[in-house]
Parts: sequence; C-alpha cells; structure tokens
Amino acid sequence: MIDPRTPVIVGVGQAAERLDDPGYLRRSAVELAAAAAREALADTGGDPGAVAAAVGTVAGVRQFEISVPGAEVPLGRSDNFPRSVAGRIGARPGRAVLEVTGGQAPQHLVNEFAAAIAAGECGAVLLCGAEAISTAERFTNADDRPDFTEHVGGQLEDRGFGLDGMFSMSLLAHGATEMTSQYALLENARRARLGLSREAYADAMGRLFAPFTRVAAANPYAAAPIERDAVELATPSAANRPIADPYTRYLVSRDKVNQGAAVLLMPVAEARRLALPEDRWIFLAGHADLRERDLMDRADLSTSPAAVLAARHALEVAGITAADLATIDLYSCFPIPVWTVAGALGLAHDDPRGLTVTGGLPFFGGAGNNYSMHAIAETAQRLRRTPGSWGFVGANGGAMSKYSAGVYRSGPHEWAADESASLQAALDAREAPGEVEEASGWATIETFTVKHGRDGRRSGIVIGRLEADGRRFLARGPGDFLSEGSPFGRRVQVRWTGLRNEVTLC
Repeated sequence: MIDPRTPVIVGVGQAAERLDDPGYLRRSAVELAAAAAREALADTGGDPGAVAAAVGTVAGVRQFEISVPGAEVPLGRSDNFPRSVAGRIGARPGRAVLEVTGGQAPQHLVNEFAAAIAAGECGAVLLCGAEAISTAERFTNADDRPDFTEHVGGQLEDRGFGLDGMFSMSLLAHGATEMTSQYALLENARRARLGLSREAYADAMGRLFAPFTRVAAANPYAAAPIERDAVELATPSAANRPIADPYTRYLVSRDKVNQGAAVLLMPVAEARRLALPEDRWIFLAGHADLRERDLMDRADLSTSPAAVLAARHALEVAGITAADLATIDLYSCFPIPVWTVAGALGLAHDDPRGLTVTGGLPFFGGAGNNYSMHAIAETAQRLRRTPGSWGFVGANGGAMSKYSAGVYRSGPHEWAADESASLQAALDAREAPGEVEEASGWATIETFTVKHGRDGRRSGIVIGRLEADGRRFLARGPGDFLSEGSPFGRRVQVRWTGLRNEVTLC
C-alpha cells in the first residue's frame, strides 16, 4: 500500500583499478563512472537496457580537477560528464546535472532527487561520480599519455563550484587554503578543548582509524587495502611523514585513487513497471542537509553544530535512534569529522558495528567529492542481507562546512520530509565572533598548525584572539615554537606586515 511516488534505490555499483593491478586499463573518470553505472543497472535485477532507457536524469559529482577555478586538467576531460556516462550505458536523459564541489555531494544528490521523486517532479535518476587521479598523476608527463578529452555537448545544468564562504584572501595570505591546514586548525582546537597532550591525541587518532584499515583491507575496491595498527598510524616515519600538525600521512584522506560509484533512484511505481525485484529496494527513511558558518565565524572551532544537527535530524526523520543502526559510515577525511558526529550520536570509537563500511577516506580512498557514493553503495549491499535493517551515511564537504546525512532501510518506508530549512535558519542566527584581517597588539593563541614541507621546512599558522576586544585573526607564527608542547592560550604579539599578520613570542 506504499505511495507509488515513494523514492527507492533500486541499484548500486562500484568500479576501481589500481596502478599495479594485472588488468589495469588506464580508465578515465568517465569510463570508471560508466563501469559503476553498468554495475548499478545489473544490480537492479531487471533488464539493464530497459532500466537505462527509463533514466530521465543523470546527475554527476564534480571531479577534483574541475572543483576550483583555474585547476589543471592534465589528461583532458569531458565537457559534459553526465552525458558522457549516459551515452556509454545507452541512456538518453532529458536532464543532465553537474553538482557543486564538496564531499557532501553524493548524499545531497540522493536527498534532493528523492524529494523531487516524492513530489512527482521526476522519474528515474542516475547519480554517478568518479576520479582517475592516480592515472592522471602517473601519465601527466608520459610519452604515451592517454587523452580523456570528450566533446559531448547538449544540455547541462552546471551548478558551479559552490565555494562561497569556504575561501578568503586572508586564508590565502596566511597559507591556509588547502583542506589539510584548515582541518589541522580545527583538530588542534579540539585537542585544546579536551586538554590532551600531543602524544595522547596522536594515540587517540591511531586508535580511531586502526579499525578502518581492517575494513579497507577486506574491500576489493580499496585504494590501500593494508591493515595497520594504531601505533603505526600515529608514529611519524619515512612512509608516514608529518603533513600538518597533528596529522601524519596515514591520518589524512588519500586522493590518489581510480574509483567510481553510481546509485540508481526511481519511484516505486517505475520500479514496479520495470518488474524490479522488491527485495533489492532500499528506502531513504531519513535525511538532512545543513551548512556550517564560515571558518572564522564559528563560535567553537572544535566542533560543527551543523554536522551534529544534520546527523541527529536524519535519525529523527526516520523515527529511530543510533542504537537501531546496523551499519554506519561517518565521513573520515580527517579524524575530527568522525569524532564530531560519533560523539553527537553517542558512538564509541570502537563501536562493534564499526564507523565505516568502506574503510574510510585515508584507506579505502578519498575519491574526490564522490567518496560517499561508495558508502551509499556499500550500505545498500549490506542492508539487503538483513531485511528491515537500518544504515546511516554522513557526508561532509569543505572544512566541516557542509553536511548531508541519510538513513537507509532495507524494507518499505514511507517518504517523510525533513526540516533542514528551519534548522539552517536557527544555525545562521547564532552569534559569531568578529574577525580582524589586519591585526595588531597583544593576543592569545586559540589554535594552530605547523605545515611540514618535503624539504623539512616548517611554517606555522595561528588563529588567535586580540586581548583588546576578543576579535579573531589569522597569522603566521614560528614553526619551531609551535611544534613543541601545547601553545594554546600562550600570550603573543601580533602585527600586520602589509601582506599578512605575524605573531611573535612575548
């Protein structure tokens, strides 16, 4: 008796190749996404040709190489990624979409198009994404480099980069534009709040991610299927070099991957018309999409109220609690997003259900913006094994800037609308500390990081507060001093040099 407009996932697929695989094919992002899409068509249990013919919309996740203005595309690309994929699987969609930048994209697209299906605004939708970053890096300067250029043309709804508020001239001037530095600043703010030493925090990060490596080691699609213990993850070495305090290489997202994933959504009525077996259907029972304040506008740099509210609200919409979940996948580009949502849901780092279904971004692979498409695909496969079970996927974009959450069920579940808009309004109304771009005077250190170059050079970045009025500022700081002990709350002098702020010890 379920409403025939209820959205349902009918098929999922994944594809991957490693440079050292015996059958390595040097596939492009389009080819990897198409391979995953073909798997999703077959996964429906119906006639792949008939299902492909029913697809009216193809929405693609934006590749890393076209995620920021001016980025290089060394091997070329398609000028219409969704239609390139559609053409390879025999689909002729009326609508093609290219989503904005961010790891929230896969789950956000599921939420968005599920709502559109429930409203009767569209039929079958193919969501897909892929990265061929390892191949691009290997062949950029090779004599036999492949050419991935495709001119497809046709309608394309390109939603742009979607980077508003995520970058600023101040971040650029102080060397904090890349995600590793921004997350390191947030991570150290969390360490300061917890009052942990460097050694204790490193140990905690290692213990958090060690179980992730075990999952990745058993995953045939993983980019780094190697099990490692907590000590190896947290201890600097030649292979595990420091990146930005408190991170070593094994603790950050691995973007050198060749991976693709796809999810096929449609209304129940369409799934029945195509005679797709109902025991393979997965329902989106809960969902939420929220955005965090810009980095320097956050009252507390050690957490993310948006991520917390999105995760809790998705469960609320589904009508369950975290205790009811059979599977969990928390976005794990760095440790702090995992801890933030796990803490909000009352999950321990060693929860017997695990906090990842893939192996996580540092070990399974951070497939650009498309990682969570793999998490959704794996969640669907696992839930099918236990009818009536529940799964959670949390997808994170930017520096904990955007969070999309989904709760899935392997059994009939009526569509329910979320209240993300009202929650977002409440988040936006919260007070924020003021920021001064040209700072001068006495101040204290709120958080920091030290970036480690491959040549051994160290450069410090500080977020501090002026003593005079409490306003927040970014500054460069002495790497040697910041690399020792816990400089949180240390009194410093900040001055504007004409190019950037710099802090010196009192």
